[in-house]
Amino acid sequence: MSSIHAEARAAGRQSTNSRAFEVLTRAGFVARGAVYAVIGVLAIQVAMHSRGAPTNQRGALETIQKQPFGHWLLIAVAVGLGGYALWRFVQAAFGHGPEGGGDGSGFGRVSAAASGCAYAVMCALAVSILIGASSQSSSNPHKSAAGVLGWPGGQWIVAAAGIAFIGVALFQGYKGVTRAFLDDDKTEDMGPATRTWFTRIGVVGHLARMVAFGLIGIFVVRAAIDYAPAKAVGLDGALEKLARQSYGTFLLAIVAAGFIAFGIFSIAESRYRRI
Repeated sequence: MSSIHAEARAAGRQSTNSRAFEVLTRAGFVARGAVYAVIGVLAIQVAMHSRGAPTNQRGALETIQKQPFGHWLLIAVAVGLGGYALWRFVQAAFGHGPEGGGDGSGFGRVSAAASGCAYAVMCALAVSILIGASSQSSSNPHKSAAGVLGWPGGQWIVAAAGIAFIGVALFQGYKGVTRAFLDDDKTEDMGPATRTWFTRIGVVGHLARMVAFGLIGIFVVRAAIDYAPAKAVGLDGALEKLARQSYGTFLLAIVAAGFIAFGIFSIAESRYRRI
């Protein structure tokens, strides 16, 4: 049995070392960048009080579909998101990718698995839009929180989910402030100007993610404490609540620019990331 398991792992490693796997993974970074950039544009519309598509992943994917050749663009994005999810699952399984990219620690593997699940769900959402299926209800944070709060220990589960979002936010902030994200990239292949701009957009993008994930986490924790599912919000709700604060339009515009920066950063990573 152990020999069969070893052979399976060897076959898995061989498949991930293929050129096709690398191309698919790098396409995933482009797809992730496109989604974040569109979310940033949609957030700017919210800041300008011009309501359009929802300011979340669904809104971004639907916006892509509405562009010229949007159906084919969305197919490409779905394939890319699937490739990105697969790469993250490989990191979770082996602790690293074919080029050594990834954190082999227990935390790194759990983080990779969680990221893989998140992008697999986003890939499925893109596919559902392509075939005309509706998954609005399943992606509604109010309904999700309401369902979980009714479970035994549901408040603790929802609170733990909120704390997890806050933890992710803090980790994004740490990577942005310390520039730790550069450890995963081939900075030795960059010229001085490229590295400077790559670092700047990476810092801004990670800090924007920190704000977004942090807001979602805070609202989810509040929903658990107050036993009020309506207080749980997703990305679109978090950004809209931010817009209602003092200087909210200015703050939201900064976060929106940060999302666009992260999108550009992700597309640049398709060239420089260690897979």
